[in-house]
Amino acid sequence: MNTIAAPNTKRSIGSVRRKTLTWIWKYRYLHLLALPCMLYFLIFKYIPMYGIIIAFKDYKGIGGFEGIISSDWAGFKNFHMFFDSIYFWRLMRNTLMLSLYLLIFAFPAPIILALLINEARGMWFKKAVQSISYMPHFLSWVVCAGLVLQLLTPTGGPVNALMEMMGKEPIAFTSDPGYFRTILVLTNIWKEVGWGTIIYLAAMASIDPELYEASTMDGAKKWHKMLYITLPGIKEIVAIMLILSMGNILDGHFEQVFNLYSPAVYEVADNFDTYVYRIGLVEAKFAYSAAVGLFKSVVALVLVVLANRAAKRLGSDGLW
Repeated sequence: MNTIAAPNTKRSIGSVRRKTLTWIWKYRYLHLLALPCMLYFLIFKYIPMYGIIIAFKDYKGIGGFEGIISSDWAGFKNFHMFFDSIYFWRLMRNTLMLSLYLLIFAFPAPIILALLINEARGMWFKKAVQSISYMPHFLSWVVCAGLVLQLLTPTGGPVNALMEMMGKEPIAFTSDPGYFRTILVLTNIWKEVGWGTIIYLAAMASIDPELYEASTMDGAKKWHKMLYITLPGIKEIVAIMLILSMGNILDGHFEQVFNLYSPAVYEVADNFDTYVYRIGLVEAKFAYSAAVGLFKSVVALVLVVLANRAAKRLGSDGLW
């Protein structure tokens, strides 16, 4: 039976290969368009993954690639050092707290803004609000952080100047642990809410207008249309964006935090990303910082898988 099955197997493999090559040639121009994106991920995301082995070695940062290969294996020593350190729970708490606040307040913000823009009547007003809201997205966090620091500085900042006019003492907002997380959430919403709105407005544009017309004839008000037509019409996009947000739940928003924080707020602001930067690049503990970064990435992958399964159980298609 094996001698009979072998030629059939070879023919099936050859058939699949010919179909694949035919498919590639048929859509060659689309593949050429996708080639730069594929090269980007291959060069900057997949090839550097060989560096993961640094987390399991006693690497001193000498010798480049050959130094990585020739370094002594350390097993899970670097992971044990991190789990036993005083920083583990602080980093976990700060990262999860910031991500939770952003999930509660920042994630619904573009959905709410998109709903409001969609209900506005004047086209010029819609375009103006959308353009103004997503403009901060194109500014780097260096510029945005500079603006925030100037606004909130206790010496000459307009916010504290207004407080002094009201008879209150000036507050060093960015150096006060009690205010710092609130500042992070508000500045993140201000910078990214308009950009996220574009996705939901595009999803709303695909909703059949006849549904709105039929609901108007039935006497439905704007609130009912929003609740029973618009929101169900974009639920798939909301589910996908939520799954992707779960993958970033351990993302410390490095650029934002790094440009705003100071040693005075390390207790509430220090997270995985800022810690990896400080330990890996400043103190040159490459193996230890690689272990911390790998731990964060593995947890993020698990969260994405769990969020995708939860979305499927709730009736969404999910990511895969």
